[in-house]
Amino acid sequence: MAGKFSRNFLREVVCRKLRFGGAPACLRRLSTATGSAPSIPHSSKRGRLLTGATIGLVIAGGAYVSTVDEATFCGWLFSATKLVNPFFSLLDPEVAHNLAVSAAARGWVPREKRPDPSVLGLEVWGRKFANPIGLSAGFDKNAEAVEGLLGLGFGFVEVGSVTPIPQEGNPKPRIFRLRNEGAIINRCGFNSEGIVAVAKRLGAQHGKRKMEETTSSSPSSNNELERGGKAGPGILGVNIGKNKTSEDAASDYVQGVHTLSQFADYLVINISSPNTPGLRKLQDRKQLKDLVKKVQAARDEMQWAEEGPPPLLVKIAPDLSKQDLEDIAAVALALRLDGLIISNTTVSRPEPANKNPLANEAGGLSGKPLFDLSTKILKEMEKSLLSDVGVLAVARMHTKRYGLEQLLCSFTQHLRMEDLHLFLR
Repeated sequence: MAGKFSRNFLREVVCRKLRFGGAPACLRRLSTATGSAPSIPHSSKRGRLLTGATIGLVIAGGAYVSTVDEATFCGWLFSATKLVNPFFSLLDPEVAHNLAVSAAARGWVPREKRPDPSVLGLEVWGRKFANPIGLSAGFDKNAEAVEGLLGLGFGFVEVGSVTPIPQEGNPKPRIFRLRNEGAIINRCGFNSEGIVAVAKRLGAQHGKRKMEETTSSSPSSNNELERGGKAGPGILGVNIGKNKTSEDAASDYVQGVHTLSQFADYLVINISSPNTPGLRKLQDRKQLKDLVKKVQAARDEMQWAEEGPPPLLVKIAPDLSKQDLEDIAAVALALRLDGLIISNTTVSRPEPANKNPLANEAGGLSGKPLFDLSTKILKEMEKSLLSDVGVLAVARMHTKRYGLEQLLCSFTQHLRMEDLHLFLR
């Protein structure tokens, strides 16, 4: 392919030279002054040498790339994206976020062609994951870029939070970078296009997946673990929230389940965002129990195929007392909840974030300063759950060490690996 590109480039250069510049200067002189050797300006010689060298480099580079295997070339592309990061850091945080989502939605991001090592494959809730690294809710809030994000190599992607009725969220600015601390404060407040818009996108994605399965001429071998979910090669989670002005939270979550659960490989009830007034009160033992019962009933009353209904998880806050955690664990065990996601952003300002002038901004903090707090909550919940409920850990995986540490803490607490997945925020 690279060789073909080089030939096309050379042909285009020559054609443009003849089209826009007419015949070369030396030919025009020969046509009017035959018998005398044309004089070629020194600058013209230098330009031709430069053009020739450029074409030569393109041809040589193309020839070399054509001999490189796909995995190596894929690695080059991902490394090259680091050159763009400084540009995004100069932009307003929310503008940079929206540009990144748009790029992924349009396929302007690299695609991971290197297969995951088989040792990373796991099966949870009857769903097959290619790897345990995923993208948490909050990035692709409106399911605009599911295919592009899964193509980056994530084992799963979670969209949302999605509210029943479209809402703009809190006033801007509402995202703040704490650069030196590796953290972000946001107070977006469930900005969402609503369940109808998201359902249309996920429905189209689901239909495309089914079409590919139907028309596939090369089914996988019986010995090969076929991974993927309703959205494509990876698993899709749908995170559901409530509208800011809603007086009936349970009704909002039930509406989200009825509309979106058919497209989800798992569902998440988000009751822990600090940016929606009164939302965290739903983590109270009695309110949580009533809410989960209603949502489970709404999910189970729907018609499901062989794979059954999507698993239901609850996303909790990191700012809970030990008694709060025990209450949530008791509800999860009593109602046989499929899993918990630990954790959402924190309203506290752990060191060193508390020393940053932006620490006074209202909103939830995520990133490196949240790591110790969320890991502590993860360990506490594992003790209370006795490995009977799946746990998904949310962490900013800014280095391999931090990602692996949250995975390894599960082993020290005897939590099965298939019950722990690391979300990337």
